Amino acid sequence: MERKAWCEGCGTELQVSDPTRPGYVSPSAWERENVVCRRCFRIRHYNEVAKVDHQPDMYLSMLQEIGNREALVVQVVDLFDFAGSWIPGIHRHIGGNPILILGNKLDLFPKSVKVQRLKEWVYRTAKELGVQPADVVLTSAAKGYHFHEVAETIEQLRQGRDVYVVGTANVGKSTLINRLLREFGSGEEVITTSPYPGTTLDTIQIPLDDGKQIVDMPGIIRNDRMSEWVDPAELNEITPKREMKPKVYQLQEGQTLYFGGLARIDYIEGVRQPFVCYMAHSLYIHRTKLENADEIWKKHRGKLLSPPKNDADFPPMKRHRFHLNKKEKQDLVISGLGWVATGKEISKIDLWVPEGIHVEVRPSIL
Repeated sequence: MERKAWCEGCGTELQVSDPTRPGYVSPSAWERENVVCRRCFRIRHYNEVAKVDHQPDMYLSMLQEIGNREALVVQVVDLFDFAGSWIPGIHRHIGGNPILILGNKLDLFPKSVKVQRLKEWVYRTAKELGVQPADVVLTSAAKGYHFHEVAETIEQLRQGRDVYVVGTANVGKSTLINRLLREFGSGEEVITTSPYPGTTLDTIQIPLDDGKQIVDMPGIIRNDRMSEWVDPAELNEITPKREMKPKVYQLQEGQTLYFGGLARIDYIEGVRQPFVCYMAHSLYIHRTKLENADEIWKKHRGKLLSPPKNDADFPPMKRHRFHLNKKEKQDLVISGLGWVATGKEISKIDLWVPEGIHVEVRPSIL
């Protein structure tokens, strides 16, 4: 194979020698125009996904290259999983370039949500994480919410420069760029997307009319999210697809909530109060007595309590204790799974998740 080519779907260099490596195409497919690798072909036509090996250090070094250029940086974050979709220390990698934050997946939130309040929360949280955004726009790449505002804001802020679109894996970067191309550009969907993290394997450059380009960067992999541990076949069970309809449980002291076989909440001390669960509709939630919790967990995890069907590859469960303060409603956040909004009563809660999964408590965002 003399010529070099790159997959237009995921950006990886194409090759015909090794079917087990990224970028493989059959020799017959190699002769076609607009070649995509076998992996992208299967994702597009059969919705087939498979894990691939990622090198976080390589991705971070690619991110640091932005600091050597004049560009607008667009960081896409997942509003459903803000903490888990933030790139830690991003301000240290991009030099003095301005950064626009696009909060994606707004369509997952109840229609009653106050968008301006949510936008202010994103802006405030970004500043706490060391970033002074040039602007914040909330959108839905899947539904096209506020897309004229997205396009206008990008054009206004880039001032004739390249645009680098960055984010952690599975925040919707490629879906967002495809939407921009369909509505304001070529009208074609060129970048492969799938529900599994890490679809884009290398940078993808898309030329603009003024000679500059939009660059879709590979997603940064964060292993502290639940979504990175779930098998591809089970990922849909924990990934919201439509507007969340929160499930409300009135818990009293000595009760437990299971979230499939992935996490559990033990209500250790406190008066009866509501626990509102913002998670995928398809995730099974089960309530029981705390005194029976360990026995039910051992007996039914992987069966009644699933996913995961097979927990052999999961880290051991770790307990995190939280004391709620009665000052305000708070969210117990499980990165890659969702959150539980608590009441305002003083209470003691144990949250169990696989070791290494990020959890936090924050003031309620809804």
